[in-house]
Amino acid sequence: MSATYGGPMLKEFRDFISKGNVIDLAIGIIIGAAFTAIVTSFVKDILTPIFGIAGKANFDNLFLVLKPGEKDAGPYTTVELAQKAGAVTLNYGVFLNAVINFLLVALVLFLIVKAVNKMRKEKAAEPVAPPEPTKEEVLLTEIRDLLKSK
Repeated sequence: MSATYGGPMLKEFRDFISKGNVIDLAIGIIIGAAFTAIVTSFVKDILTPIFGIAGKANFDNLFLVLKPGEKDAGPYTTVELAQKAGAVTLNYGVFLNAVINFLLVALVLFLIVKAVNKMRKEKAAEPVAPPEPTKEEVLLTEIRDLLKSK
């Protein structure tokens, strides 16, 4: 093998990786993963129990038996018992939980983005006082005014 094997491609790859956009993207993905854990915990551990007070919040054990199990014909009180018995089930409750969790996560993210946008607008709306003129500018203005008056 020669010493230059892969040299240009390796250099091109190194240049690609060292560009700011790739590094920014990698950091964004890592922060996004951590943020996902926070939002998921907020929905699962805070919002879902609050909704559970008002009614049934966990639909995991809502299912239809499509074919009874060979070991036990049922009735089954949980999906796990049905699956252990070999029954074929349509687990629509798990799907409902996924849809509800998605909607709650989307709501939380919407509220966060709305708050961030509001902060950005408030920051942009703050009036910026014009800078005071420098001594040179003041002197030049005075000279201009004197020349005009003559």
